[in-house]
Amino acid sequence: MTPVREACEVLGRRRVGAYHALTLVAPRIAEAASPGQFVELLAGEDRSFLLRRPFSIQRVERAGAALGTVEVVFDVVGPGTRTLAELRLHDLVDALGPLGRPFTPPAEPARCLLVGGGYGTAALFFLADELRARHCRVDFLVGAATAARLFDAMEARRLGHTLTVTTDDGSAGQRGLVTDPLPALLGRLRTGHVYACGPMPMLAAVSRVAGRHGVPCQVAVEELMACGTGICFSCVVPVGNPARPGDPARMARSCLEGPVFDGAVIAWGELGLAAAEPAP
Repeated sequence: MTPVREACEVLGRRRVGAYHALTLVAPRIAEAASPGQFVELLAGEDRSFLLRRPFSIQRVERAGAALGTVEVVFDVVGPGTRTLAELRLHDLVDALGPLGRPFTPPAEPARCLLVGGGYGTAALFFLADELRARHCRVDFLVGAATAARLFDAMEARRLGHTLTVTTDDGSAGQRGLVTDPLPALLGRLRTGHVYACGPMPMLAAVSRVAGRHGVPCQVAVEELMACGTGICFSCVVPVGNPARPGDPARMARSCLEGPVFDGAVIAWGELGLAAAEPAP
């Protein structure tokens, strides 16, 4: 579907722990969006940064009884996100979307484990709503460096049948990486599908563990998608054919062929990360 451009009014803004959430009136984008897709946003009058900024869609409200809204979540890391954080109600944001390849839900009701790292968890809430509507069981595994960097664990608890939390420093949940409890959870929950969003090293590890357990795994990669339309080639990731591991990888644009990929096809080794294939 061709993305649309909308001048979106800021309907709501809130802090969620260390992060910012922005709700935009975007009826055409909301109507077309699917979990895993993203929008490109441009706000303010300062054009020292010319490119839009990409943000995963956390949740939509379809037009009808509601206005038709899209909510995104972000951390302030530079001038672009700082401008978004300073927006006020009724300010306008130039939005382009929905963009990218979404998550593919199971064809039949299944047990699904959603794995989120930091504010990457936000993109999984939209997915959880759709999976529940399809009568899938949803379990959450979320992690972050500290308790303050977790994203809305209470919402994950509300949407999930179970919730497992990890933090690197042990300030919330189990001490350790989000992937530490993953092998045991896959067996205990009898997981049929894994969906993940978060930092690339986490996605590599989740893909590797899921592969070793024979569980299909889809990952939403976090790449800088400067244009969002495949023109600039700034967001490429190496992908290969798992059936032919000796073949050279090709470069895939995350904004077109992703951001959601089969975790088994990404050539994690070429990114300097652990290979996704099961260990011998």
